[in-house]
Amino acid sequence: MSFFKKMREKMFRSSDRLSDELDALVEEGASTEPAETGPEMDEAPLILDRPVAPAPRPAEPPATVAPEPEPAPARAPAPPPPAPLPDRDRRAPEPPPEDGGRDREPEPERRPGFFGRMFGQTEEPRRILDDAMLESLEEVLIQADMGVETALRVTANIAEGRYGRRVSSREIKEALASEIARILEPVARPMPLYPSRPQVVLVVGVNGSGKTTTIGKLASQFRAAGKSVVIAAGDTFRAAAVEQLQVWGRRAGVPVLTAPEGSDPASLAFDAMTKAQAEGADLLMIDTAGRLQNRTDLMEELSKIVRVIRKKDPDAPHNTLLVLDATTGQNALSQVEIFRKLADVSGLVMTKLDGTAKGGVLVALADRFGLPIHAIGVGEQIDDLAPFDPDEFARALMGLDD
Repeated sequence: MSFFKKMREKMFRSSDRLSDELDALVEEGASTEPAETGPEMDEAPLILDRPVAPAPRPAEPPATVAPEPEPAPARAPAPPPPAPLPDRDRRAPEPPPEDGGRDREPEPERRPGFFGRMFGQTEEPRRILDDAMLESLEEVLIQADMGVETALRVTANIAEGRYGRRVSSREIKEALASEIARILEPVARPMPLYPSRPQVVLVVGVNGSGKTTTIGKLASQFRAAGKSVVIAAGDTFRAAAVEQLQVWGRRAGVPVLTAPEGSDPASLAFDAMTKAQAEGADLLMIDTAGRLQNRTDLMEELSKIVRVIRKKDPDAPHNTLLVLDATTGQNALSQVEIFRKLADVSGLVMTKLDGTAKGGVLVALADRFGLPIHAIGVGEQIDDLAPFDPDEFARALMGLDD
């Protein structure tokens, strides 16, 4: 199964809400112009190849249609029957005089509506793209965590060339996917690899963002690509985090360096760099403790780690990955602001997209900061982290098929 299909199945599991809201938005203001519809089911006999008389009034016996090529036996009604017509011109009996014969000939425009209902062939609802619809569209995008500024910009671009036209839900989704992909295209870049050995990758983020599992998955993928990797378990304050990282290290065949609980994380990072240099490792991935961006003391500790490893290599860390939890929504914006100041973030990884209907925050991040988005995660399995593809992401976000 391709990652796109997996992403469509897992990503935004509750997210079809965004697609449903767009459908409802169009249907709610769909054009009320009368459509071509056929007669009701109880008024139209199922005859496909010849016109028929209208249904008789309840007080009179129903008219019959003579079969062809042989006429049906004549019945003796109370009034004298009309003179028979030649076989080639035989038709259903004339309607009662008070009807004026106005329904003698069928109404061709009604037949498509009748059969359309029979076979489920209904026209897709369309709505005029006007100010009211654009305002509602902005609200839908804001609720999807795209942010006010980004939502306004996206809807303005959608309106160009479409304003005043009747559009379907599918057309709106296609246009949104195209516009979102355009915003994301410049930031969709894989993590760069440098000739420095070891290349130091510092992984930061708040509590529960998925740093540990992201490190394990990345290490496994680099190892599979033929790179030698060393992991430093820098979250020395949480034994469970160290154990979890050791489990991932065993899966990937990558050594994990640890220190006693409560040890100085900066000291561990320094020792890990020394060991990685001695072994000629290609990459050193340093895990860090989850830090709340409003805790000044914890953020200062992160700055200390950066200062210490730069004593070994002035260019380190070569990559600083900020792992973001998609379920935090707009709070991710403030996290990027703080971590950029303290750790010089070079790229983003977005996790837990399978647990939110608000993946639009990734669009807001790209539009506001322009930081590279290296990978996205949609689950706990080793292959649930993949390089970021803007087109696939945009179409999955809009609920569109590949």
